[in-house]
Amino acid sequence: MQVTETLSQGLKKEFKVVLPATELEQRLTNELSTLKNRVQINGFRPGKVPVTHLRRVYGRSVMADVVQNAVNEANRKIVEDNSLKLAFEPQVQFPESKEEVEQVMDAKSDLAFTVSLEVLPTFELVDLSGVEVKKPVTEVTDAEVDESLERMAKQNRSFESKAGAAENGDRVVVDFVGRIDGEEFQGGSAQDIRVELGSNTFIPGFEDQLAGVKAGDTKLVKVSFPENYMAAHLAGKAAEFDVTVKDVEGPGELRIDDELAKGFGMESLDKLKDAVRDAIKRDFDAQSRRKVKKDLLDALDSKYSFELPPSLVEQEFAAIWAQVEGEMKTNNRTFADEDTTEEDAKADYRKIAERRVRLGLVLAQIGETSDIKVSDDEVTQALVERVRQYPGQEKQVWEFYQKNPQALAEIRAPLFEEKVVDRILSEVKVVDNAVSKDELFGDESEEGGKKASKGE
Repeated sequence: MQVTETLSQGLKKEFKVVLPATELEQRLTNELSTLKNRVQINGFRPGKVPVTHLRRVYGRSVMADVVQNAVNEANRKIVEDNSLKLAFEPQVQFPESKEEVEQVMDAKSDLAFTVSLEVLPTFELVDLSGVEVKKPVTEVTDAEVDESLERMAKQNRSFESKAGAAENGDRVVVDFVGRIDGEEFQGGSAQDIRVELGSNTFIPGFEDQLAGVKAGDTKLVKVSFPENYMAAHLAGKAAEFDVTVKDVEGPGELRIDDELAKGFGMESLDKLKDAVRDAIKRDFDAQSRRKVKKDLLDALDSKYSFELPPSLVEQEFAAIWAQVEGEMKTNNRTFADEDTTEEDAKADYRKIAERRVRLGLVLAQIGETSDIKVSDDEVTQALVERVRQYPGQEKQVWEFYQKNPQALAEIRAPLFEEKVVDRILSEVKVVDNAVSKDELFGDESEEGGKKASKGE
């Protein structure tokens, strides 16, 4: 087998591979000789089938295996002899001429093909000892705990029928039939629906027009679906609803006490307060982690500049763009609504794709250099958490991941990344920065936060 490099342009390489017809013939003969001890053909004793006869019967299928084995061998040889790290699986191109292919399959012509590769860039890791990142720190206040308790109490308080007109905070039990241009539409009718006035959970204007109704009333409610309504066929359209009021319910007393705590499986109100405080702190800590990670990734991104594998960037961009288009379609928005054009948006998101790939390569090399590993037990634990997100489908989800190595790799990747980030954070200077809750959860740029990190 002869392997010759024919192109070396940046991260792109091409090799021409030639397997002489004589060697091709020899490999085919060897395979057929091995086969004759395993097959049974009428008229021949086991192991006594002539190779010439086997060639007539199985020659083409065996030659296909010989060719595939030759391709695999060539790919391994190219990678090992040149110490390459591939960005993608090698792309193999055979002659397009049907006549040439036939000659090869009959071992009457050399097997020649081209292997195209994209390799990972090589770069030196930079010294990060002088890097400083800020870690936002927010304390959980009693007011935030009380606010959460009040919200929990409101969500769990009882309602009872009341006489008189419905007021803000009351709940109205209704039947309704919706129409657009005089025609009923799918999903526009329902019975025994409880509408809490002031909750802003229905179409804008729907709850407002039910203020003042009494049990037994009928009401024509006129509203317009929002322009970004999730059901695109209803977005922006005017609708009318014939509403029948069946009951008006007033909220019971808002009680924040031990009974409320017991409803959440806690022994006492103090225990519930502790649990709420811990939950808020976990949210704060998670957001703090996201922000300090963003700060770190920004610092890394500013220190590295190297050529990126085009295919990796294109794959990342395609995934991002598919998500963008899906979200815009769901929200019924256009690029004009975002004060941009499709061309400008693509340019911006391509920069994000490039950043993700660059940071992914940097983190991977830091992880490899630091010998960071993710154990099978850690992957299993993360998979269990993922499976729990699909109640009733646990078995199917578990089997899906067990049977799909690529899907399982998507579980392992973020675990690896977080370990690498932890390692880097241990080497740089992390400065606590006290901030308010609003500052902690303040908006981030499109390139920042989670979207900037490959695998997150």
